[in-house]
Amino acid sequence: MSWYNEAIFYHIYPLGLTGAPKENDYGTPVHRLNTLLPWIDHIKEIGCTALYIGPLFESVGHGYETTDYKKLDSRLGTNEDLKNFVAACHEKGIRVIFDGVFNHTGRDFFAFKDIQQNRENSRYVNWYCNVNFCGNTEYNDGFSYENWGGYNLLAKLNQRNPEVQNYICDVVRFWVSEFDVDGIRLDAADVLDFDFMKALRRTASEVKADFWLMGEVIHGDYSRWVNGETLHSVTNYALHKALYSGHNDHNYFEIAHTVKYLLNMGNLDLYNFVDNHDVERIHTKLTNKAHFAPVHILLYTLPGIPSIYYGSEFAIEGRKEQFSDASLRPALNLADYADAVKKNPCTALIAALGKIRQQTPALSYGSYTELQLTNRQYAFARNLDGVSVIVTVNNDDNDASMNVPAGNTSEYIGTLTGQHVKVQDGRINVTVRGNFGEIWVPVNAAAEYEPVKVQTEEEKPGCQAAVETTEVTPDSDTAQEDVQEDVETACTCETVEVQPENTPSEKNNTENFQEAPNEPVKTVSNKSPEEMTVEELQTAILGKMANNGPVTDQMRKTVADNIWHDSLVNWLKSFR
Repeated sequence: MSWYNEAIFYHIYPLGLTGAPKENDYGTPVHRLNTLLPWIDHIKEIGCTALYIGPLFESVGHGYETTDYKKLDSRLGTNEDLKNFVAACHEKGIRVIFDGVFNHTGRDFFAFKDIQQNRENSRYVNWYCNVNFCGNTEYNDGFSYENWGGYNLLAKLNQRNPEVQNYICDVVRFWVSEFDVDGIRLDAADVLDFDFMKALRRTASEVKADFWLMGEVIHGDYSRWVNGETLHSVTNYALHKALYSGHNDHNYFEIAHTVKYLLNMGNLDLYNFVDNHDVERIHTKLTNKAHFAPVHILLYTLPGIPSIYYGSEFAIEGRKEQFSDASLRPALNLADYADAVKKNPCTALIAALGKIRQQTPALSYGSYTELQLTNRQYAFARNLDGVSVIVTVNNDDNDASMNVPAGNTSEYIGTLTGQHVKVQDGRINVTVRGNFGEIWVPVNAAAEYEPVKVQTEEEKPGCQAAVETTEVTPDSDTAQEDVQEDVETACTCETVEVQPENTPSEKNNTENFQEAPNEPVKTVSNKSPEEMTVEELQTAILGKMANNGPVTDQMRKTVADNIWHDSLVNWLKSFR
């Protein structure tokens, strides 16, 4: 096994966190990256073992219009700053991966500038897709070219060109030799050429043992990208959606269904998250803020590699705007969150989950077995080498009694609260408090556990409330009950009314995973995926889904929400 199989990631968007200007004047470097050095201790304190940071390299604005792959963005500092930053992370035991924006470049990239200057005579004409000197763009270059996402600011690289492949592979080698990076997150991997990704995988095997390639993929059969020839992992957008909507709708069926759907793709170590630099903050997304706790318990215990986006451990808000992602990528001062693990119950919960995850191999390597499922309660086991770790969560405001099968042991301990429960007739009967959950491990397997410190609430409202630290010990039953109640309520910044069990809306949620009473899906023929329109691709994808089983309303909505041609092409090709 490799380091990434057990990793807990922290995700930083550095241009935002450091408060860098929105536009790059390519002037004298400003050493903003150095302001992130104190964050390394914070990352370690909350139990994260790896950092995904990016984009980092010289660009025009938001970082994804790269102009120099071998130079740290001037707004962040110098290459020496980045080298020292990675070394500081490694000293604390934190692995580091960079953002690799290899699908497109900015217009100030040297190859594109050469085309502007030398036109048809440029040796780099074939570095980009569909350069046409009979066309033009809003920039009045006197030629047109294929772009990314409809933005001519982002010129699409021709990844099938061997010179482009060799150049990017040399960039990866440079990042390893110069900065000692441990892996790369590939931006827009769902539209990267597969032969190009295979070349990157071969390079990864050369440059460093256990060098990790993770790709940004939204839709499709993830096993098409995650395999022995291309990538080690991809972003798990399917679970991301299920985690927040499954709580907002009081519909644990959606989450359990998604887990089964993903497991059917194979034994994939997917990159799990509840928010990132492109989507709304989880605390904003949740209708009932009390669900912060069960959402994160599931993030840390379901199959996959968990990740926390900077600031979300403090339960900050961030709403996606129509023409700007700035609110998702704010500048934060770590001093404003001093002692957050002690003073902020939400941060304390994340730190506790980090410790538990590190001390529980079954959560990284164990198989998954569903044990109990209703709209509002969910239990499953992670089994490894005869050890069965049981997870129970409850999205209802009221406590819930759960009776679930147990492993081959006589007693379990709750790692969040220290509660003990006896196994009777091969089962455990537990009470899960409202809007909370627990991670149960066999007592004999818990001998190596350090006590988990949790927070008790001194005042409300808000996750920023001052709190008192209480250490749970197995001998204080009364204290354990009080601590569990306080931790659960402390992570509640706002509570809204929820519907009672078995209301019509919940029934509909459950039925989302039954066949939708829509007209049969028509398929598109006689065209290659590349020749199809967005609408034709969406229709063809639904047709493929129909061949594999019932097409639900949710599945139709997921297809309709994807309006990116290249992404749809790769999604359609992912069907076997």
